[in-house]
Amino acid sequence: MIKEQEARMPTAEVCRKHGLSQGTFYKYKSKYGGMEVSDVAKPRAMEDENARLKRLLADTMRDNVVLRDLLGKN
Repeated sequence: MIKEQEARMPTAEVCRKHGLSQGTFYKYKSKYGGMEVSDVAKPRAMEDENARLKRLLADTMRDNVVLRDLLGKN
């Protein structure tokens, strides 16, 4: 849809065709403008990997707290 607008299609028409507001269109354009379709998948994959790593870190920190509590009681 960004390519359509860059190909001289009016922004209002692009938004109407895809069913979104102009504000949303410009937000997408600022975030994804200049990227190819394959480039868009890379940040999403990195966000998923980052979320997985954060969960892993939180689990490990929780386990450490539990172990410290157990060792502190003995």
